[in-house]
Amino acid sequence: MAIQRQLTNERMSQIVAHNGTVYLAGQVGDDMSAGIEQQTRETLANIERLLDLAGTDKSHLLSVTIYLKDIDADFAGMNSVWDKWLPKGVAPARATVESKLCEPEILVELSVVAALP
Repeated sequence: MAIQRQLTNERMSQIVAHNGTVYLAGQVGDDMSAGIEQQTRETLANIERLLDLAGTDKSHLLSVTIYLKDIDADFAGMNSVWDKWLPKGVAPARATVESKLCEPEILVELSVVAALP
């Protein structure tokens, strides 16, 4: 099976699909001046948009890695949005870590792997 790449530039692809699996580049929100809840909502909306473009959806998530700028300050706020967004019974394997992100205003970044239906 061929590797399919979408929304590609010289550095990376936003979507890579291979052998029934979709990999998304790390996603962040659009408003970097917003708090953790809004950045999380925007990030999840971007993920939904990309999953749809790839031909899948959040009910097919396999694995998610969540990077938080400050895990002590933002874990609960991020989880409050995550818990409302994720459908019941389809929780992916997940890891949440504290990380220095590429821009100081970014509070959360998510990396997603999903199955194609």
